[in-house]
Amino acid sequence: MTSPVDRGTLFIVSAPSGAGKTSLIKALLERVKGIGVSISHTTRAMRPGEQQGVNYYFVTHDEFHAMVSEGAFFEHAQVFDNLYGTSRAEVERRLAQGEDVILEIDWQGAQQVRALEPAARSIFILPPSRTALAERLNHRGQDSDEIIAGRMREAVSEMSHHDEYDYLIVNTVFDEALEQLEAIISAERNVLARARARHQETLAALLPAASEAE
Repeated sequence: MTSPVDRGTLFIVSAPSGAGKTSLIKALLERVKGIGVSISHTTRAMRPGEQQGVNYYFVTHDEFHAMVSEGAFFEHAQVFDNLYGTSRAEVERRLAQGEDVILEIDWQGAQQVRALEPAARSIFILPPSRTALAERLNHRGQDSDEIIAGRMREAVSEMSHHDEYDYLIVNTVFDEALEQLEAIISAERNVLARARARHQETLAALLPAASEAE
């Protein structure tokens, strides 16, 4: 059986829309091995180019509500007319195999996950300024001032919960923010209990007497 110290780490990553969270995580996955993003369940329709079990697990409303009743989700929420949820069984399976798992969720989902997985580590990503955020939210230049204002209100509401997280990254320069994100993952992997579990053979060879005493 896998012992607790062999488990992977669950990372919660939150950010307001436009802060660059998705791009940072995509770049992180290209640089760091042994870490992946949880695939959510959703009731929304599959879009062209998407694949079942790759982008999302696409389910009906009845299937989703049944999973809620069974306590199958780490967290779930309604976004407009669609439902989204993180499968607890899938995340637990991947963590038990020693994989680190990232959940891209908002502050409300983060609160739900912390209640079920207190050992989860959480990271909040901020934009460098409101001006920069507004520019990113209006990158197409086709939305009305009213729509942009609504997005800004949602972003400010999300950012007000940054102090509930373990780590804070300000995405001013993308490469620097990426290095900070990677450093957080590395630091958590080198917490003593996890590092000892990962390097048992090396420690046994370096400290044979201590190994025999144990």
